[in-house]
Amino acid sequence: MFYHVKDLQFNARVSRPDPRFARILLEAFGGANGELTSALQYFVQAFSCHNPFPDKYDMLMDIATEELAHLEIVGATIQMLLGPVNGEMKDAAETMEIRKLMDGKSAKEEFIQQAFTNPQCVVVAPGSPMLTDSNGNPWCGSYVSANAELTVDLQSNMANECRAKIGYENLLKFTEDPSVRETLIFLMTREVTHFQQFEAALNTIQPNFPPAVLQTSPKYSNLYFNLSKGEEFRGPWNEGQSSRLKEEWQYIDNSLEEVRKTNGLVDRKPEGTERTEKQVAQMDKQLSDERSNEVLSATPEKELMWCDYQKSEKSSKK
Repeated sequence: MFYHVKDLQFNARVSRPDPRFARILLEAFGGANGELTSALQYFVQAFSCHNPFPDKYDMLMDIATEELAHLEIVGATIQMLLGPVNGEMKDAAETMEIRKLMDGKSAKEEFIQQAFTNPQCVVVAPGSPMLTDSNGNPWCGSYVSANAELTVDLQSNMANECRAKIGYENLLKFTEDPSVRETLIFLMTREVTHFQQFEAALNTIQPNFPPAVLQTSPKYSNLYFNLSKGEEFRGPWNEGQSSRLKEEWQYIDNSLEEVRKTNGLVDRKPEGTERTEKQVAQMDKQLSDERSNEVLSATPEKELMWCDYQKSEKSSKK
């Protein structure tokens, strides 16, 4: 159950209208990495956590709801940045800026230029934010990533927060308004907060690498193929130990020769790793049973009910 409190989470303010920045800020409203995407992504992901992982369900719903609050902050800021645009467009008789069309060619060209460079805020929906990015592309459900596998979803969310953070960092370059900058810094900071929360939640699930359940084959997990010609570079991504599995990287300099002599890698033997195919099969079975039981044991076979209203009522009285 949701209800709306009219107080914003952060005191969004604008020093002066700036319709051009309002258009750019639409990226945070209806863009691929905007607040609506984050809110709906975490909201959808929460459903599969409800029974087996109620603590993660609680966290995802809390953060999803905060992202909706951020969407409201961004929308309010856009509205304030647009200032009197909506009223001017509606005042067709006297003060509407389009009357400049009658005042000469230069004024007409200026207005046309504004329409081309700022169509969402001047022509399409004057004076109001829209669920589009800054170029007018409509928000799309395919922006949302939800796999019903918590180790995958949490890492996807961490990447999502990184993209949102850099988005606000870039937006800060296009406004000098101190009040707007304060709002953007708040929103940018909360992205880093959420990243850490998702990371902490992921660390409570062990093992969480590789993501999901099935392990990886030790025949291929530590191979690095040198597939480019020219100056070669070595680093921790192709020499020494791999970061998670702690296997020695095997640098394949002549990839074509390696593929041919191993029957397309099928006959290749594991090198630089202590893992074996037998161990992998045992781990697959163990994790499959464990994760399956987590879900099945928390899911009633009949008389399913999403909420325990009596329990909720007792909790609210504490």
